[in-house]
Amino acid sequence: MRSATTDPRPAGAEASIPEARPPLSSLDPLFRPRSVAVIGASRDLGTVGGSLFHNLLSHNFNGPVYPVNPKSPVVQSVAAYPTIADVPGEVDLALVVVPAARVVEVVEACGRKGVKAVVVISAGFRETGERGARLEQQLVEVVRRHGMRLVGPNCLGVLNTEDVVRLDATFAPIYPPHGKVAFSSQSGALGVAILEYASQLNIGVSHFVSVGNKADVSGNDLLEFWERDPGTGIILLYLESFGNPRRFIPIARRIARHKPIVAVKSGRTRAGQRAASSHTGSIAGADAAVDALCRQSGVIRTDTIEELFDVALVLAHQPVPCGGRVGIVTNAGGPGIMASDACETHGLVVPVLGDPTQEFLRSFLPPEASTRNPVDMIASATPDSFEKASAAVLDDPSVDALLALYVPPIRTGAADVASAIVRGVEEAGRRADADGRPRKPVLSCFLGTHGVPEALAVFQAGRIPSYVFPESAAIALSRAVRYGRWRQTEPGAPVALAVNRVRAANALSHALGRGGAGWLRHDEVAEVLDAYGIRQAPVRLVRDEAEAVREAAAIGFPVVLKLHSDTVLHKSDVGGVALDLRNGAEVSAAWRRMRERLAALGREGEMQGGLVQPLVREGVETILGVSRDPKFGPLVMFGLGGIHVEMLKDVSFRIAPMTDRDARELVREVRAFPLLEGYRGSAPGDVAALEETILRIAQLAEDHSDLAELDLNPVRVLRPGRGVVTLDARIRVGTPGT
Repeated sequence: MRSATTDPRPAGAEASIPEARPPLSSLDPLFRPRSVAVIGASRDLGTVGGSLFHNLLSHNFNGPVYPVNPKSPVVQSVAAYPTIADVPGEVDLALVVVPAARVVEVVEACGRKGVKAVVVISAGFRETGERGARLEQQLVEVVRRHGMRLVGPNCLGVLNTEDVVRLDATFAPIYPPHGKVAFSSQSGALGVAILEYASQLNIGVSHFVSVGNKADVSGNDLLEFWERDPGTGIILLYLESFGNPRRFIPIARRIARHKPIVAVKSGRTRAGQRAASSHTGSIAGADAAVDALCRQSGVIRTDTIEELFDVALVLAHQPVPCGGRVGIVTNAGGPGIMASDACETHGLVVPVLGDPTQEFLRSFLPPEASTRNPVDMIASATPDSFEKASAAVLDDPSVDALLALYVPPIRTGAADVASAIVRGVEEAGRRADADGRPRKPVLSCFLGTHGVPEALAVFQAGRIPSYVFPESAAIALSRAVRYGRWRQTEPGAPVALAVNRVRAANALSHALGRGGAGWLRHDEVAEVLDAYGIRQAPVRLVRDEAEAVREAAAIGFPVVLKLHSDTVLHKSDVGGVALDLRNGAEVSAAWRRMRERLAALGREGEMQGGLVQPLVREGVETILGVSRDPKFGPLVMFGLGGIHVEMLKDVSFRIAPMTDRDARELVREVRAFPLLEGYRGSAPGDVAALEETILRIAQLAEDHSDLAELDLNPVRVLRPGRGVVTLDARIRVGTPGT
């Protein structure tokens, strides 16, 4: 390091500033600056400003680094400047490490200097309350007035490992190896652990960003930058919140077609949220919205950061799986069984190997070995056995991926076995290339302690991910398989159906006019659904017992009698639904039972009449619904219908607007879907009509922002060609944004 007395130039100034080039993105000055200033640089390496400046120097940033400190003429042997205005050269990126009260003033000076991007490390903004939020707003106004980009405030910094840049603008003690994994973390403290964990796993990082409060540069901005970055092949996200989830979906969906995106989202519970009043609202929540967002956009969601890296190990170094059939090679039966169970638990398949493969395996394995799959070569297996078996199983056409398991006996070298597996994988890869077949992913798991560290080093060199236990490998592979299937499926297309938007808007506005929010009347619900082509069973509104009997006879028995009330939302809970009434006497008796039950509950005055419908026996009972999330917008739900929907929760969600693919996948994700295919000889359902109805309610919710909740429950899915019919429907309106 140069002495300030012999060379007062800024660090890196002996090398000329790289020539200016047209920016590919407004984030270029952030990730690929030609010069950096640290405002708040310190001589004390124990401070944030000291650590950050030290990291820039020690990791050889390819450009000049200017320390700015009004109290010290020299910082870590580099001549310092009292203000950013005193820096003699141009500054692309400024790192701000000063008290929060001074940040706006300092960033204003950066703007006057012509700085193109700033990273505000300092805390004390929106995360501290209302006063901090006002200060953050002032900061954003300054940044936008000067056309700068801002990361933070309240963040760890940014990092770029490209050899031509080598920018470590963080105060983390770890500098990860270079690679193609880009990482965005919303937590600065967690970011330090993330970088350390990535280094331990030898996962190469292209960029790391701690976004902090996301006052300007957002996760969506970063996704679009990494989409165009040739050095980034996989994107990892740690999220605490979504800034603009509806913009995230099309961006992520586009990127995920060629670059995997893996995310872990904290805050899965709904603690503290209001109790919803409809079936759909009670099941829908923020976590359901996040799941829907990830499924629609092809993002691989994991439950923990450990799983995040487990998946990254596969996708960063191995081909994306073409299917979920796993071949297992092991020298111990127990781990092979554990691996098989884990694979099938997580939706993978462990197929029986083909006869030619088994015949070849028997040619060199002892008679006691099992060749079906898992391939148990028993404890005496040699490195040569692992090499031949790995190659043979990968060559088998019934296998899409290989999991190699090894329990080291005391006298067998784990590193030798690892080297043999790598050779077998390479040989199978060469044959696949020669035949024009895609290569298959390979994962490994070495249990025990004898020689395992050396084996892991061999696997890292061979780019084969290794896991401590078979279950971790199976979970990571299953997520990669699901992503591969998503990528192989044709993208969906938006669907615009013929509807009467004005007619529905009039009905919704009438309900809003009665008080600003609330449930629609029966006739208004029918008007809205009819305007959007959503078929309903015939229904008659009756005011008394005698009218109920007359209308039931006019409709034709058997009939259903339901309570009509603007205040009783769950009719079944108060005995408000009577099915299969076969004559007038049964209708009268059902009417009286409803009144008596309500009277016993002290709610007799809430009975405003009844609804009489024909009994529809045919079809599979399902539920469709919409719940509007303030951040994510309309959540469309499909699932098994009836009174047990909240208990069984066999439902799935998508965010509107929806594509035809979204509707197809939504229907097929529920466990009860085989009922619609004709389970055990039962009649199949009209799935095409069901998907169209889903798209209609999605369009309804997207067209009308004052539609807060919608419940169609039950919806009977009739035989193919006969459509679907809604038997009960409710709609609630509310002021948009509430």
